[in-house]
Amino acid sequence: MIFWELFYTFFKIGLFTFGGGYAMLPLIQNEVAAHGWLSQEELINFVAVSESTPGPFAINISTYVGNQMGGIPGGICATLGVVMPSFLIILIVAKIFDQFKDNKIMKGCMTGLKPAVIGLIASAMLSMAQTVFFPNGIMKSVLLTPAFYVSAALFAVMSVLALKKVHPIIIICISAAVGIAAGYGLGL
Repeated sequence: MIFWELFYTFFKIGLFTFGGGYAMLPLIQNEVAAHGWLSQEELINFVAVSESTPGPFAINISTYVGNQMGGIPGGICATLGVVMPSFLIILIVAKIFDQFKDNKIMKGCMTGLKPAVIGLIASAMLSMAQTVFFPNGIMKSVLLTPAFYVSAALFAVMSVLALKKVHPIIIICISAAVGIAAGYGLGL
């Protein structure tokens, strides 16, 4: 039953992810690969689309995967699965947070989770970078292609813009425009 499988898989992802959509990426990558739902390249393409479209990243990507595997009902099941744990947890936390906000154990838990979330995000970034820059593995021939240099230059420029606090929407629009121009000009 694909609908139950989508709901359950994304429920697990939603339940065990702390730190938002980016921290969710390694879990999504593992689960999608384990089920054979999407290739790594398809997933990375949709990560880019998820970032370029309105709405939370986790909802966008779960809806897409669900829709690819089970049509509109699959999209609904995956989306409900990823949202349900957060919804239930936040209801509980909202009721009891004032009682525990100064608790040493709670503060320690939050202190321990922050570096783990950063590590998960970095892991997903490295995995995606390998697929973008070295789609066929790390080989010398990749360094001879225009696509590699266009991607590297775009990454460098957009990183500088992000560090200079340029609004993300502007960065996304510039990246899309340069990618389109490079694709047409270089036949990428």
